[in-house]
Amino acid sequence: MNKRRTRPNWFRIILMSLLVLAAAYVNRYIVSNVDPLGVPSPTPTVSAQTFIAEAEGLFEQGKLLPAADAYKRAIVSDPNNSATHIMLARTLAFAGQYKEAQTSAEDALLLNPSSSMAHAVRGWALNFQGEYIEAESSVKRALELDPNNALAHAYYVEVLVDSYYSGLGGFDGVEKAIEESKVAQALAPDDLETHRARGYILEATGNYEEAIREYEAAIAINPNIADLYLAIGRNYRILGIYDQAVDSFTRADALNPQDPNPDLLLSRTYATIGEYGKALQFAESSVANNPADTNLRGNLGVMYYRNAYWEEAIQELSYVVKGGLSQDGNEMEAINLVPNSPRIAEYYFTYGLALARMDQCGEALQIAQLIISRVPTDELSVDNSNEIINRCQQSLDSPPAEEAASPEPTLESVPTEEATPSP
Repeated sequence: MNKRRTRPNWFRIILMSLLVLAAAYVNRYIVSNVDPLGVPSPTPTVSAQTFIAEAEGLFEQGKLLPAADAYKRAIVSDPNNSATHIMLARTLAFAGQYKEAQTSAEDALLLNPSSSMAHAVRGWALNFQGEYIEAESSVKRALELDPNNALAHAYYVEVLVDSYYSGLGGFDGVEKAIEESKVAQALAPDDLETHRARGYILEATGNYEEAIREYEAAIAINPNIADLYLAIGRNYRILGIYDQAVDSFTRADALNPQDPNPDLLLSRTYATIGEYGKALQFAESSVANNPADTNLRGNLGVMYYRNAYWEEAIQELSYVVKGGLSQDGNEMEAINLVPNSPRIAEYYFTYGLALARMDQCGEALQIAQLIISRVPTDELSVDNSNEIINRCQQSLDSPPAEEAASPEPTLESVPTEEATPSP
């Protein structure tokens, strides 16, 4: 009647206990440290200072857009550092991306509304965009916040000079710019922008050799900024030292090949010395870089005319006079003919001459009369307008003959300058 009791299997009990303990250990100490499937493992965070150091090195090499990208990565790493936004804005301005530079400076102001440098760089970027009144207001605010901000004084020089060129500022602005350049020099004699600003006012006042020396001093600080080579080339060109002008513009083009300005200036320089084939090539390159710029189209039209391509000249110059949709799909804005703008006047009278050569005298005579009425004191423009009238009169008097000869080159237009004070 008594049931026999089974003896416990101590080996099995001990084994099961060990398995439970092992499972608990794995769950607590091992599984918790293993990343789930499909989730990327974390990567080490690169500090903002590392990106900033990279950007500064790229800037020194003249690699402005890569430098801007490095500053942008620094901002992602540390978005609340207004100084990084300012450095990005300055770099973008040197790279010719003025709207983006303005935005970066304004981002800095959102973080620090009292930043003198943010206001200064914003004003500089606005000046490049032709917003001279707002640019001056921004730079003045920078100087209110920090009267010893050397770069703000340097940027103010450019704003005052460009405002004068545009017709918005008076001649007293040029005198003010001279003083501002001296203040900038006294505060920061070794800064690139200080030499650049001093060179700019010397150039504006006709002291071209001294301007070249200032631009050379800026280049000695950083030999890889395209804008400085454009500036020094302009002065060589005015002095008639065309080989060095070409060298400077070519260097600028190599440093910033997306910028149409080196190609434009190379085109004008080759045209000045009568090498119209090369002038046309560079005119085409400048338009390829920025096909929506009416001024570049006008220059291309002039170079077509000088190479005896009448129809092509008419097509390109019509965008200056009438605007419209270009053949490559860009909406072109007409440029009004106004006094004291000899380059625009050249586009107009070259358009009239091309029309006259193609026996389109109805429109050609209208252009001639427009020029005479709007810029009667511009002797070069009036002389070419009279040539338009004479050609059309000859066409009326006799049947047009085949014209195989190359066109007479239009002369380089040089603005009449007021006497300027000694800088």
